Amino acid sequence: MKSFMIQGARILATGSAVPNSRLNNNQVSQIVQTSDEWIFSRTGIKERRLLTGDNQSIVDLAALASTKALNSTLLQASDIDLIILATSSPNDLFGSASQVQAKIGAKNAVAFDLTAACSGFVLGLVTAYQFLCSGSYRNILVIGADVLSKWTDWSDRSTCILFGDGAGAVIIQSCSKKENSILGFQLNTDGSYANHLSISYQQEVNAHPILNLYQGSFKYISMNGKEVYKFAVSQVPLSILKCLKSLNISVNDIDWLLLHQANERILNVVAEKLSISSTKIIANLNKYGNTSAASIPLALDEAIKENKISDNDIIVISGFGAGLTWGTVVLKWSSILLK
Repeated sequence: MKSFMIQGARILATGSAVPNSRLNNNQVSQIVQTSDEWIFSRTGIKERRLLTGDNQSIVDLAALASTKALNSTLLQASDIDLIILATSSPNDLFGSASQVQAKIGAKNAVAFDLTAACSGFVLGLVTAYQFLCSGSYRNILVIGADVLSKWTDWSDRSTCILFGDGAGAVIIQSCSKKENSILGFQLNTDGSYANHLSISYQQEVNAHPILNLYQGSFKYISMNGKEVYKFAVSQVPLSILKCLKSLNISVNDIDWLLLHQANERILNVVAEKLSISSTKIIANLNKYGNTSAASIPLALDEAIKENKISDNDIIVISGFGAGLTWGTVVLKWSSILLK
């Protein structure tokens, strides 16, 4: 647990964007041998969104989510000091944050990508928090966006039923200690299990014999579902409890549990292990599937738009996934939207 309280930070606004193209379970069953009942009973997913079209990219989704967040405030894009794009599926291997910066007109913002797969948004939020607490920046745009449909093997039933595309964004602003809404965080990594969930690079044999180079390309998503499940339901509750303990907050004080939207079974088991009522779980994976780094900000934005979250609600956010990485952020919500 780390918490630097030179000054505080608060979420000022949220926004999200998903592609128009829907792929439901019945349509998936025409691609691989499965059924709506089989998929839904094991994952809780009914449909997912896919980014289609030659001229569409993750930059379009990220920019749209960011613009929606900006439009709910009195800020201009030029007021943003820093853009953090959490993604594992950039439009450019060198990074896509700078393209988002240009697309939304945030001419004064530094921009960089952060790669941590399904934990990316949590790590992006914590990274932004550090910049704000130190006084380095005032307004930071954190985006979680992924288009894993581009990296999915659509003949692999174990993975193609899970993933969808989407983007979510939050604007985080520095504030006084008294107004601080990001109460604390707890982060972990265990790279010894990295092979359980990956998009690996595969070398071509002797691609350039004269230069002795072995060039290659990235392959599709590979996942050991059983091991990832065991990891999530064992480590995520421990992370949450450790973070709560450091803040002297009881599980009973939690108003909302917002986990990475990977699988409905995981959400329910984690809540059960923490003795948290299922009515406190924020979930929308039935509509979108696993959108990786986008899942938490997308679900947060929808919950806010639906007026589920009230002032002073305690929200426990936890991301987990490839790396393997996992982490928790505890928020005290404040409805301070400027417009």
